[in-house]
This record gives sequence, C-alpha cells and structure tokens, in this order.
Amino acid sequence: MKTSKLLLGALVALTPALLQAAPDTVADTAITVNSDQIDTFFLIIAGAMVFLMQPGFLLVELGLSRSKNALNIVMKNVVDVCVAMLTYFLIGFGLMFANGNGFIGMNFQWLSSLDVPDKFWAFWFFQAAFVGAVSTIASGAMAERTRFQGYIIYTVVLSAIIYPITAHWSWGGLAEGMVEGFGGSKGFLAEMNFVDFAGSTVVHSVGGAAALAGIIVLGPRKGRFDENGNPVMIVGHNMPLVALGVLMLWFGWIGFNAGSMLGVSEGIGLVLINTMLSAGVGGLFAMAVYWVLHGRPDPGLVLNGVLGGLVAITACCNVVSPMSAIFIGAVGGVISALGADLLLKFKLDDVAGAVPVHLMNGIWGTLCVALFHSDGFSVSSFVAQLSGSAIVVSSAFVLCFITFKIIDKTIGLRATDEEQDVGLDFSEHAANAYPDFASPNIEDADAGLEDFGFDDEDV
Repeated sequence: MKTSKLLLGALVALTPALLQAAPDTVADTAITVNSDQIDTFFLIIAGAMVFLMQPGFLLVELGLSRSKNALNIVMKNVVDVCVAMLTYFLIGFGLMFANGNGFIGMNFQWLSSLDVPDKFWAFWFFQAAFVGAVSTIASGAMAERTRFQGYIIYTVVLSAIIYPITAHWSWGGLAEGMVEGFGGSKGFLAEMNFVDFAGSTVVHSVGGAAALAGIIVLGPRKGRFDENGNPVMIVGHNMPLVALGVLMLWFGWIGFNAGSMLGVSEGIGLVLINTMLSAGVGGLFAMAVYWVLHGRPDPGLVLNGVLGGLVAITACCNVVSPMSAIFIGAVGGVISALGADLLLKFKLDDVAGAVPVHLMNGIWGTLCVALFHSDGFSVSSFVAQLSGSAIVVSSAFVLCFITFKIIDKTIGLRATDEEQDVGLDFSEHAANAYPDFASPNIEDADAGLEDFGFDDEDV
C-alpha cells in the first residue's frame, strides 16, 4: 500500500511536466508525416475496401444461383481475381497508364525493376482492385451454364487487354507526376473533355457490356423459357447471402468512390454523402416500382436497386449536389427494376441482373455528369459524355463478343444440358458444396461419371 501511494504521488508530481512536453512531442511526430504518406495510406485503405467487393460479388451470384452450382461460382470469383492481379501487373497496367498515345499506353517498363515511391505501388493496388471488380461482373450474368475454362480465358483477355485499353481512353493520365514514363499521355476521350470520376462507364459499363455479350453468345439456361418463349422462374438458393453481398458491395463502394480522389482532399465529404444517398434511394425506388406493378415488394429488386443507385452516382458523385444524387439514385433504381423485365422480352437470361445494374446505369450515371453538374448544364459536356459512353460501351461489347465467340467455337463456352442438370459443381469440379445433402439432380441425370470425364477415384 505504501509503495502504491509513493508511485501515485510521483505521477501527480510529474504530470505538469509531461503535459508541457506533450505538444512538442506531437509536433515533432507530425513533421515526419507528409501529404504523400497520408495519401498513400488513404489509397491502401480505399483499395482494401474495393477488394472487399470481390466477396460481395461472390455472395450475390452465389445466393441467386442454385446450390448445385455453388462451388463453380466460388471458383470463378476467386480465380478471376487471381488472374486479374497477375495479368494486370504484367500487361494491363502498362497498356492503361504508360505513356504512348491517346488510344493505348506503349512505353512499357518492367514494373518489378522500377525504383518508385510507395504511393505509386498504392496507386497500382487501388487500380488492380478495380480490375477484379470489372472482371467478375459478367460472371453473375452468365452463371449456371458457363464452362470454367472458357470463363478463365475471358478473364485473361478482359483484365489484360480489353479493360486497360478502354480505360486508357479516359484515365490514361491519372498517374501523371508519380513516375517518369507513366501518366503523360491522356486518352483521346479525356482530351474530348469526357469525364468519368470513378468509373460508371470505365468500369461498370465495360463489365456490363461484357455481361451482355456473354449472355447473347451463351443463350439462356436450360428451362429458363418454356416452349412458348415465356420466362420460367428459376429461384436462387439463398437470398440472405445476396443481401450480405450487396451490403459488402455498398461498403466497398465507399472506398471505390472516395478512393478515386487519389488522396485526402477537399470534396471527399460530398463524394461520400452522394454515394450513400443514391444507393439508399435506388433501393427504395426499385422496391416501389415493382410493388406498384406486381403488388408486392421484391427483395431481389430492392438489392439490385441499391447497386443501380451506386453505379449511377459513380461517375458524377464529385460534381453534383445531394438533391441531384437523390434523383440520380431514384432513376437508377427504376432502371434496375424495369431493365430486368426488358431483358426477358428479348429472351436474355441474366442471372444476377448485371446488365441493367452495370451497363444501363453506367450509361445513365455518365450522362448525369452533364445533366446535373453543379456548374449547370452544358450542351458540349453532354455531347462529350454521350459520345464517350457510346464509344467505350460499343468497343467493349464488340471485343467481348468476339472473345466469347472464339472461345465458344474452340474449347467451348456453354455447358451441355446434361451438365446443367447435374450442376457445374459436379460436372466441372467433381465436388458438392453441400455434401450433407443428397443431390437429386445427380441421381436423376441420364449420365454416369464417365460421361463427364471422371472415374471412381476422382470423386
């Protein structure tokens, strides 16, 4: 007890001296932290949030699909980000940001040998997380009937070539000032004053265009339409997983949009509030539209409405007012709801609703840069936005359509009817995501293990 009293007395006696010295200590520490270090840390956190969108996409696709395809979906969403990281490092980043011309980066440098500041690697990390996101958008649309090897080849082509080149047209100058040889060549769309702050067109419309090309080449799942062409409901196996995935995507989108500031700077608060408002209103309006048309609120459309609002605000979140963000999100939610019905009229089977959410809302959000700009509407800006969106979307669609056609005609893209019956988990991976439950699809299928290239030892 006596020792405790002595220690307490000593602490009280020293407190004034400690408090007097504290400001100098804090000041000395603050001097060692410069703005580049703060921006680097900010990019790392934002990139990590964007990377968290990958499991978000996985859970959305997983819940909207049937249980017999669960492991195939896990494989696609994990392997495509593995592929994206490697191909973007070796090829894609140079095509996107290296100096060259308005169409493509050409002054390649071997990234591994560069002596660069940490901010440059943080910038690479942030941009690489975007590649993972754009690659997996088509996966949800093409679920339950796409062969695994064909999908992986598409991922290589998109992440290494198609996305980096089309992104260079708008974002080629973003790395300017970081490292010599990068960012010095603006893309031709940027020179036309086309603006896409965080990627409504550059990321989401490109991913949506790939999804549209994929579902056209693939055709619908077996049983999706009856003999008269009427749509038949195919229910996913776990809607709570979809909800969790959407909430993870919403969280990741905070990093997606705020991180596109590329540092801690004025205006970040506006980006955040616009992102949150547009997402929330998108979900409400998608719910309202379906409720009016069908007499009930649909959980899936509420969730896709949230994503539609997020995609729509992505291009313009730094230049529109919060009230404009509310309107933009509302229209985004309506597009998500009505776009899904429009696809069915054309007999297009989009499992996750990727085309209305990412392609249609990507175009809408890009136009909103001109329509709702806080400086006022400009005809020249609207023409630039419309032209830029049309060029990127049409280019991505054509390139992806050709890619899918080549894959389909060579190694094959679509799973057979028998493979769809038993599920891609079994036919592609000889596995079962839920082994405690018997699969009636496997028992009822008119095919044996040998028909899928397996023997008893493989299973």
